[in-house]
Amino acid sequence: MKNHLILIFYFAFSIIAYGQEKVTEVPAHDPVMVKEGDKYFLFTTGLGISVWSSDDMNSWQREKPVFTEAPAWAKSVAPDFKNHIWAPDVILHENTYYLYYSVSSFAKNTSAIGVATNKTLDSSSPEYKWEDHGIVIQSVPGRDLWNAIDPHIIKDDNGTAWMSFGSFWNGLKLVKLADDLLSVEIGPEDWFTIARRERTFTLDDRDPGDGAVEAPFIFRKNGEYYLFVSFDLCCRGDKSTYKIVVGRSDTVQGPYVDREGTSMFEGGGTLVVEGNKDWYGVGHNSTYTFDGKDFLLFHGYEAANEARPKLLIRAIEWDEDGWPTVKL
Repeated sequence: MKNHLILIFYFAFSIIAYGQEKVTEVPAHDPVMVKEGDKYFLFTTGLGISVWSSDDMNSWQREKPVFTEAPAWAKSVAPDFKNHIWAPDVILHENTYYLYYSVSSFAKNTSAIGVATNKTLDSSSPEYKWEDHGIVIQSVPGRDLWNAIDPHIIKDDNGTAWMSFGSFWNGLKLVKLADDLLSVEIGPEDWFTIARRERTFTLDDRDPGDGAVEAPFIFRKNGEYYLFVSFDLCCRGDKSTYKIVVGRSDTVQGPYVDREGTSMFEGGGTLVVEGNKDWYGVGHNSTYTFDGKDFLLFHGYEAANEARPKLLIRAIEWDEDGWPTVKL
């Protein structure tokens, strides 16, 4: 869920020139990352999907966005869409990069998840070209009690690709992708609900509701699947209450339970990290292993900088019971 005030920050940050001198502070919402060769590529919410590159995950250079113009189909989903694309996810599959992304309208489930592919992330390569494949899944107000945003892709032990997604409404979903990773295999009646929070069901189905959970990310570790999600409210500047919680399961389909044994389907979640006096709220994470070390990427609203959203990268420590902890 994105706040219009925060959009102003994005337009302000868009004046940063592509290929300019590297920076150590990256304006960001909803960061995801992949490594190609010796270079890290960061994708975030932004105009056309913001892209950054780095040799060390510390100094970053702004790259050209994925889309210079909005995907041709976007306005059929969200008529007021202005190419401000939310919450991407990126994976490498059979030597091709698949970039999933969200098209939506604020506080509505007038939404769709799209996907684009590229053979390389090196913009100087003759093979560099993003090809959009259109809609993977779409939600419609009044029809669906779920929201088609915040995609994340994971492959299970059999190599099957699954997409988790969702924000507010009746929780976060998990669905199997087709073999080409461009569509889903089954209808909503056969999806898994992997996390939800109590919703006041007297609310109109078009209302996002009060079950504040979004941004699923599933991470494989020591034979378990860990489901990271964000609770509470993002994008409110100094009023942001975002926090990251986690549960785990033996199977990708769940059920995911927290440290106390409470199912995430019933609102459970063990706290990983939350805001403090320096960061008003932190959330919408991704999780990776690079060079044998586990990292949590997320964004936070910095108290010392007018509550603007910034990229945060922190090492993950695992306690003796196998639960992740992060120091802010």
